[in-house]
Formats: sequence, C-alpha cells, structure tokens
Amino acid sequence: MKLLKKNQVIIYVIAIMIMTAGYLNFTTNANDNQSIETSMQMEAKDDTLLADIGDATLVNSNDVVTGEETSPTSENEVKNESEDGNKEASEQTEEKEVQANSKVTKDDYFVQSKLERDTMYSQMLETYEKVLNSSNSLETQKQTATQEITKINELKNSIMICENLIKTKGFENSIIFVNDKSISVIIESEEMKPEDVAKIQNIISREMKAEIDNIHISTK
Repeated sequence: MKLLKKNQVIIYVIAIMIMTAGYLNFTTNANDNQSIETSMQMEAKDDTLLADIGDATLVNSNDVVTGEETSPTSENEVKNESEDGNKEASEQTEEKEVQANSKVTKDDYFVQSKLERDTMYSQMLETYEKVLNSSNSLETQKQTATQEITKINELKNSIMICENLIKTKGFENSIIFVNDKSISVIIESEEMKPEDVAKIQNIISREMKAEIDNIHISTK
C-alpha cells in the first residue's frame, strides 16, 4: 500500500514537471514569435521610411531638372548676352557721340571761318571809310576808297548769294574765300560727285563772274 502511494507521488511529480516544461516551451516560442513579428514590423517601417526619403529626393531632383530655376550655364549665357548687349549699346552711344562731336566741330569751323572772313571785310570797309571821311585825304584817294567800298560790298553780297544757292543743292554748310581772281569753296561733305562739282562751279561762275579754272572746290 505504501509502495503504491509512493509510485503515485512520483507520477504526479513527473506530470507536473512535464506540464511545467511544456508551459515554459510555449512561453519561449510565443516570445520568439512576438520578437520576430516586431522585427519584421520594424523592417517594414524602415522600408517605408526609406521609400518616403527616396520619393522626396526624386521630387527635389525633378524640381532641379524641370523647374523654372536657371542652370549655371543658362545664367552664364544670359550674363554674356547681357554684357554683349551693354557693350554694343555702349559702342553705339560712343559712335553717336563721336559723330555728334564731329558735327559740332565742323559746324564750329564754318561758323568761325565766316565770322573771321566777315570781320576782315568789316575792317577793310572801316579803313576805306576813314580815308573817305578824312579831310586830309586827296580826291584821288577818296575815289579809290569809294571804289573799294563798292567792290567789297558787291563781293560780300555775291558770296552770300552763292552760299545760299549751294545750300539749296543739298549742302548745308559751305564757305567761300576770294583772293584776287582765285576763289576757294569749302563744302561740308564726305565726297563730291562730278555733277555736284559742276553745279557749284556754275553757281560761282555765274554769280561772281569767275572763270571755271579759277574756282577750287574742296570738302571738309
């Protein structure tokens, strides 16, 4: 009887041990499964994050490629075009200024030359008028003074008519110098065509009673 009870106790103990071992094994497997599942979830979450980061990079890349921002090369081209445009505009401005200065210089030449010529004639007239009005002058001197005054006034009038007629032929500025029978005509022009020279010679010859060979035309 005692032997039977002892065997039963042993069986119970073994049964309890088996149950304990089974429980422990089940708990360990459950933890392992949970650990594996958590790891997989973390990996999936990391993959999602990486995908998100990749998409963001791609969007930024597209923005760089297809956006409205100017690439360095385009900026250089625009800068070069702008510099070329500014340089060309500057050169055109300088050229206009040179032409304007040249025009002013030529205008000044004709204005100044006419002023000096008229001053010379005025001084000559003043000298002859003094001889004419002087009580000490001889009658012959007065007659000569009168003739010279008439000649100078006629010459001045003829020069004025010729210069105005030359202007009607398309030459804005001109000046005429007379030295005895030689007549010099200076025209503001880059070049003179043969027909233009002939027109000016005809004007001078007709109005000033001069020989064609004595008329010298030059340009400035």
